[in-house]
Amino acid sequence: MQPDTSTVDPQDLNMAVRNTVGDMLTRAADVSPRKTAVIDGERRISYETLERDAEAVAHAIVGMPHASQQREPVALIMPNSYEFLATYFGIAKSGRVVLPINYGLAPDSVAWILGDAEARLVFVHETLLPIVQGAVAAGAVIDTLVVHRVSDAEIELDGVTVLALADMLATDAQDELRLIIHSDDVVQCLYTSGTTATPKSALATHNAVVTGVMSNALTVGDSWVRQPPTALVVLPLFHVTALNAVTKPVLAVGGTVVLHNGFNPVAVLDGMEAEKVTIFTGLPMMWAAMIAEYARKARDLSSMAMAMYAMAQMPERVLTGMDEMMPNALKLLGSGQTEVIPATTFQRPEHRHGKNASWGMSASTVRTRIMDEEGNILPPGETGEIVYRGPHVTAGYWKRPEANEEAFRHGWFHSGDLGYMDEEGVIWFTDRSKDIIKSGGENVSSMKVERIMSDGPGVLECCVVGTSHDYWGEAVTLVAVTDSLPDEGEVGEAAYREARQTLENNLVAHAKQHLGTFEVPKRFEFVSELPKTTTGKVRKNVVRDLVSG
Repeated sequence: MQPDTSTVDPQDLNMAVRNTVGDMLTRAADVSPRKTAVIDGERRISYETLERDAEAVAHAIVGMPHASQQREPVALIMPNSYEFLATYFGIAKSGRVVLPINYGLAPDSVAWILGDAEARLVFVHETLLPIVQGAVAAGAVIDTLVVHRVSDAEIELDGVTVLALADMLATDAQDELRLIIHSDDVVQCLYTSGTTATPKSALATHNAVVTGVMSNALTVGDSWVRQPPTALVVLPLFHVTALNAVTKPVLAVGGTVVLHNGFNPVAVLDGMEAEKVTIFTGLPMMWAAMIAEYARKARDLSSMAMAMYAMAQMPERVLTGMDEMMPNALKLLGSGQTEVIPATTFQRPEHRHGKNASWGMSASTVRTRIMDEEGNILPPGETGEIVYRGPHVTAGYWKRPEANEEAFRHGWFHSGDLGYMDEEGVIWFTDRSKDIIKSGGENVSSMKVERIMSDGPGVLECCVVGTSHDYWGEAVTLVAVTDSLPDEGEVGEAAYREARQTLENNLVAHAKQHLGTFEVPKRFEFVSELPKTTTGKVRKNVVRDLVSG
């Protein structure tokens, strides 16, 4: 059955039934216009203001001379700030594709992304202007630059029209912006972090984003019927976790987002106490730093209801510290990836201890299975590739037909992650397919070894990679940050070598207690810090180059 809508104006029909990111904000503003949506430093911005500013940005984009067309990308290079959110929603409301760019990248990498995405309109915070200038010098071609000005300095870029975001925010937006935006139109383009290969751009539709957002809100219990949540966001908004798994779910149900630009454990704990924060998502290293600061000076964190972590395994000692610091908070591990609006799996409370090393069970809107190389779904206990089906799977990669063919084989999205499912339906992540170490004829999960060695004596952070070895083929190599080695310049070479040997012996003893013989690290490297992306992922490709050189 199909309704006959031939006499209905297509614009009217579209606006009545569509499911878009911009309309999601409008609905929240309708319900809670004067509720505080965003806290950014001393500023407290209401939903009414956020909605008005986003509409103004949308009107301004549509009214630009030589404006980009609907479905074309608009780059966004901004730190965590209210202006990021107003601009993001404004671009979405204009029917364009939001392209948030990691401002921690080198200018030539930014130039590559702008060129690959074919983005000619860029929004930038004035403090990040050198990145755009460097990208243009590296070959990026842009037509228009919209700057969030914070000074009176003159800004010029040869051949580029420079506009002020403040002027766009002042655009008259009283009349409703009538555009046909389909639910399956692409709304955002996020480039993968490129920890193992060249970044790919994962495209997400309005429907995928809204479904993923509401799935997250449902899973963590957010509601505008009860007291809406207050989330402190310190992870960068250009990343899928902060943007789609934390910030948007809170805004979709009328909650409050407290923005911090950069991580400072003192500021985070003070902010949690002052704003009675209920939700926080952090990397393991952030949680460890917060626990250390809390030990120095306790705060009242009784409001915390949800303490979430992702992107890396959490050492048991850190989880114990979280329990002591905020006993009222549910500790929740969420997992996912850029290509499938996270989270795809959540670790349920009953698995917090018995199955802490697992990813947990599928979110309600995602099917998760384990598949072999021939496309067969594997039974519980057998290891294969983790694959997904669901409405918030990526629409595909931009300009990567071969990657799309590979990713959607057999009617499932292929994650590139290896793992198995147990009898209860819990997913156990083994490793990235590219990070499995082939050592002495055995497959070694670098992730498993990292999980065990992160609790080893003297280990602050660690990464495990395979390095070439004449006997083993690949040697399981532990690269660690430690506080158990003296400064060689102060104690001399002999004393340093003795201390290093003692540390290695202690680490081997720890590994043998928890790992199989073939999994015990055969080589140790100690570094002052691990190379990471700005979202905290260890760049294993860089680590391999460092220890193989």
